[in-house]
Amino acid sequence: MGLFDDLSRFLENRLEEFLRNNPHLELEALLEQLRQQEEDTLKLIADLQLQEKRSQDEILSTAQEIQRWHIRVQKAKDAGRQDLAAAAQDREAALLREGNQRWGHMQGLKERIAQSQELLRKIQVRRQEVQTKATEAEKARTQAQTQERLETNGWWSPTSSYSSGLDDLEEKFRRWETQDELEQMKRNLGK
Repeated sequence: MGLFDDLSRFLENRLEEFLRNNPHLELEALLEQLRQQEEDTLKLIADLQLQEKRSQDEILSTAQEIQRWHIRVQKAKDAGRQDLAAAAQDREAALLREGNQRWGHMQGLKERIAQSQELLRKIQVRRQEVQTKATEAEKARTQAQTQERLETNGWWSPTSSYSSGLDDLEEKFRRWETQDELEQMKRNLGK
C-alpha cells in the first residue's frame, strides 16, 4: 500500500500545484463541486419531504385507529364487558404510544428539512460568490492576455501611429520609384 499512498500523494500534490498555477481552473472545479452539492441537497430535501408526507399519512391512519378503539372501549364499558374494555384500552394506549413515536419522527424530519433548506441556501450563496469570482478572474485573465499580446506585438500592430506613418512613407517611396522607372524607360526609348 505504501507505493499507492506515495503515488496518490504525488498526484494530489501535482494537482494542487497545477490548480495554484491556474486559479481559474480551481474556481471552475469549486463551482462544479458546489453544483453537485446543490443537486445532492435538492435530492435530499425531496426525499425528506416524501418521508414527511408518508409520516403524516401514518399519523392520520394511527389517529383513525385510536378513534376506532376509543369507541370500542366505550361500547364495551356500556355493555358491561370489562374484559373487552380493558383489552381495548390496552390497544388504544399502544396506538397512542405508536402515534407519539410517529409524531416525534415527523418532527425530526421537519427539522432535517429546515436544516437542509438552510444548507441549500448557503450553498447557493457560496456558488454565486464563486461564480462572481470566476467571472472576474476570467475577465482579468482575458485582459492580461490581451495586454500581453499588445506588449509583445504592439510595435508590429497596424494601428500604431509609427506603422501607419511607415505605410505613408512606403507609399511615397513606391510612387517615387515607379515615376523614376518610367522616366528611365522614356530616356531609354528616346535614344
